Formats: sequence, structure tokens, C-alpha cells
Amino acid sequence: MSIENLQSINWDEVELETVNANMKRRIVTGELMTVARIYLKDGFTVPMHSHHNEQVTQVFSGTLRFTFGEDRSKVFDVGPGGVVVIPANLPHEALVVGDVEEMDMWAPRREDWLNGTDAYLRD
Repeated sequence: MSIENLQSINWDEVELETVNANMKRRIVTGELMTVARIYLKDGFTVPMHSHHNEQVTQVFSGTLRFTFGEDRSKVFDVGPGGVVVIPANLPHEALVVGDVEEMDMWAPRREDWLNGTDAYLRD
């Protein structure tokens, strides 16, 4: 990226996308990573999935109850101020406990989120 492509962005000015009835998000992306501010409604479950991207999730409000592994062997809650690092290709899901505002960061970029092929969230 050259200095001509340098950007300063305010989250409030990024389009708020409705993914489904329980999930809205704002996405900012660079050449190598994607960052999303995500708003989830209480009781929603982000379905079990995996991706080749490493993911870092930071929770601002509410709680995400993560389940990890194909055998669902690891479960823990991430609440306000909590951060979880999810290795690439690790199956995971998240139950939303209370309305949640959180931020996800991925490397490399989430091309499926950018081109709308993230069907596991839209169905």
C-alpha cells in the first residue's frame, strides 16, 4: 500500500450491513486483513464453521460463549474486555448471551465477507 492509499476512517461513517435478523456489522479492510465491528442479538448462535484466517475477537458488551473443535471439547465465555485468539482452521461457534458488541480481526482478509459468499451467516 502506498501513502496515497492511506485512510483514516470513523466507525460511525462505515455502512452498517444487516447480515440477518440477529446480526449487523461494519467492515473495514486493508490489503492483508479485515476488521469488523459486529452487533449481535441475545440468543443468536453463530453456527459452527472454520476458515483459513486467524481470528482475534474482542468483546465490548455482552458475552460470547465459544465452543471449539469438531468434538466441541472446549467451551468458554468471553465477556467485556475479553479477547480470544482463534487459530486458522479451528472449528468454532458462538452463542450470544445478552446483546453483544464486539470486534473481529482476521488475517488474511475475509474475502467471503467482502464478496457476500458467507452463506453460513445469511441462512
